[in-house]
Amino acid sequence: MAWQVLLFYFYHFSMAASSQFHYSILEELKLNSIVGNVAEDLGLTNSNLKTRRLRIVSHHNRNYFNISTENGNLYVSDRIDREEICGSEQSCFLDLEILAENPVNVFPLKIEIQDINDNPPSFSKDRFIVRISESALPGARFILGNGRDPDLGPNSLQSYNLTPNPYFLLVEKSELEREYPELILIQSVDREKQQKYDLTLTAFDGGKPVRSGTAVVRILVQDINDNYPVFSQKHYTVSIDENLPTGYVVLHLNASDKDEGSNAEISYSFSHIPENAKQVFAIDSQTGIIQTKGELDFETTQMYEMTVEATDGGGLVAQSSVLIQIVDLNDNAPEITIASLSTPISEDSAPGTLVALINVKDLDSGKYGDVNCYITDTQALKLLPSSNNYYKLVTAGLLDREGTSAYNITIIAEDEGSPPMVTEKTVHITVSDVNDNAPIFGKPLYISYIPEHTPAGTSILNIYASDLDENENARVTYSIITSNIDDIPVTSYVSINSMTGVLYAQRSYDYEQLREFQFQVMAKDSGSPPLSSNVTVRICIIDKNDNAPKILYPSPDTEGSPLFEFIPHSAEKGYLVTKVIAVDADSGHNAWLSYHLLQVPDPTLFNIGQYTGEIRIERDLPDTESLRQKLVVLVKDNGVPSLSSTVTLNLVVAENFQQVVPEIRPQPNNSATTSNTTFYLVIAIAFISLVFIVTVLITVISKCRKTYSPTSFDAFNRNVYPQFTLGCPSEISDTSLPFPFSYDVCVTLDSKQNEIAYLKPVQNVPTDNLIDTEDSAHGTDSTNVNIPASNNIQV
Repeated sequence: MAWQVLLFYFYHFSMAASSQFHYSILEELKLNSIVGNVAEDLGLTNSNLKTRRLRIVSHHNRNYFNISTENGNLYVSDRIDREEICGSEQSCFLDLEILAENPVNVFPLKIEIQDINDNPPSFSKDRFIVRISESALPGARFILGNGRDPDLGPNSLQSYNLTPNPYFLLVEKSELEREYPELILIQSVDREKQQKYDLTLTAFDGGKPVRSGTAVVRILVQDINDNYPVFSQKHYTVSIDENLPTGYVVLHLNASDKDEGSNAEISYSFSHIPENAKQVFAIDSQTGIIQTKGELDFETTQMYEMTVEATDGGGLVAQSSVLIQIVDLNDNAPEITIASLSTPISEDSAPGTLVALINVKDLDSGKYGDVNCYITDTQALKLLPSSNNYYKLVTAGLLDREGTSAYNITIIAEDEGSPPMVTEKTVHITVSDVNDNAPIFGKPLYISYIPEHTPAGTSILNIYASDLDENENARVTYSIITSNIDDIPVTSYVSINSMTGVLYAQRSYDYEQLREFQFQVMAKDSGSPPLSSNVTVRICIIDKNDNAPKILYPSPDTEGSPLFEFIPHSAEKGYLVTKVIAVDADSGHNAWLSYHLLQVPDPTLFNIGQYTGEIRIERDLPDTESLRQKLVVLVKDNGVPSLSSTVTLNLVVAENFQQVVPEIRPQPNNSATTSNTTFYLVIAIAFISLVFIVTVLITVISKCRKTYSPTSFDAFNRNVYPQFTLGCPSEISDTSLPFPFSYDVCVTLDSKQNEIAYLKPVQNVPTDNLIDTEDSAHGTDSTNVNIPASNNIQV
């Protein structure tokens, strides 16, 4: 049998190869069995088979076939049962379509399904009850239920067989184009001897091997009932609309019996009814009314064929056939199927690019199945009709994702029924991004004001750039474009987080050394190729009051050795005794200086200019030969909090040095121990002189080393007065000196001609060349300059 099936399969396969798009196969083929090579029939080669992307489109509930993308073979993908697909139809065809893409084509395909002997004969009942009157004469006939075999031709039911017995003979009777088995009584029965007979009825088909089915025939011997029920019609045919309500009366059967009593009482039942009809129709056994008990659907089953029987009280049975035809109505809305969908679609796609392939169908027949299809109004996409109820959705123009990133296209299908039925389906189409937008900064220029001495690592500014693209094309990274600030790379001053754009200080800034700098930041996206933009960033350093005033004159480094200023006896009111000179390395308000007398024995004798630092005589000197005054001058800036420095001045009224000595020498003690005190004083003076000489030597050696160092002033090499550079604020007042300037400070031998000489400015003098000293009172830095003066003396 196996070789015959293979021979039959290959025969029909060769026949299909000679007829384009038509194949004939046997049912119940194994899964993945090859039906034919669609690629060869379509004239496709292996090189373009994958690009065409062939696949089967089925209008049935199941898809029985698939196409291999490797070699184009059409193979079986699901169980194929001819009886399930076509029922009792003699010819069974599956109408399919082959869908090819790139370009899109639809090819009709018809596959014929041949029958095999895969179903054994069966009976509608497992047991048949036959009641025979004991008065029955030999030759009496009794109709049995016929067997059914859904196979066709030789594979269908061919013969019957009955268990051998001496009373009954089995014969076949042709009626209603079917073969019915009949029992013929060949010998009279006696109910008193045997009341029932159980025989086995076997039905055989003509397949190889032969299949069979059995049923039990139980023969009950009864009293006389010699009339059979008779139907009013041998065949009943009725047409009903689909979608009738449940309980609708389809047909009223009528059968009569000439007998009387219980032998004339008739009951109705289905002798044979298909499985799908059992769920739809029911019969009243007493009245013979057939009515609906389930839903009717023309698209599922177009007709039902069944056999009913009428049985009287004596057990005699009559049969009749019933054919119920279903009439189609416009009860199915069009169906929209997205056969192919390309989303997302690139925004640089050319007009006419295929976005979706749409199939529209209606299960109704006639004009109810004719469908019109269109889409909602949109300028970006349009719907073009194709063949076999297919439509192509293509781009109508250029797309711009930044303008519209997605489209919701509503597809509307409307049939020609009255009223028409409409189906809508929305397709969501997204537009994919291409890198066509460069990053955009939030500002054309970024300026940040940073207080000086801000710790390194502090975030000082957030740079932000946006990109209209998305995903990788919109992921922006930041970097500093390499440049130098005074031959130092800008990355030594600032760094940037490449992901967030936050700028960080790489060092602590000093306003006195660097007031502002600028550089460029580049924002670059991650597209391919990447796009970038630049922006200028300016960093401005804000001054803090971090520098105390530095007293230049008189020099504050003479602690332990009093500094004396000589005032002649002839000095009058307003006489300029000296001038305190101070500078501040800060700027602005932080460098505005003011001068104050912190300690003064006689406030009425001297005053100091608050903004000039000039110490003048307030009134005429008293008539004394010598007068000694110790003044402490406070210089403070205008910062918050304010910083200050002090210097101590000793003012002596005298005409010459000889008059100064008694003033600076301690007054003698008139006690009895004067001689001893003088002795100790001489020893102390000698010791102090020795310490002074050693200190002078150490200072000279230190100064000589500084003279030859790279940062020392070159004024010593030129044998001129020392020159120094001062740091000053950006705004100049009477109490502050502009930075940077170089000053020569000198005091004349004549105290009446004391003055300060301001020389020309020297640009770009580094502030680290200033000489630092410690103020004894406030611990602040000040500049120490040794200024030769004829009327100064240190003891």
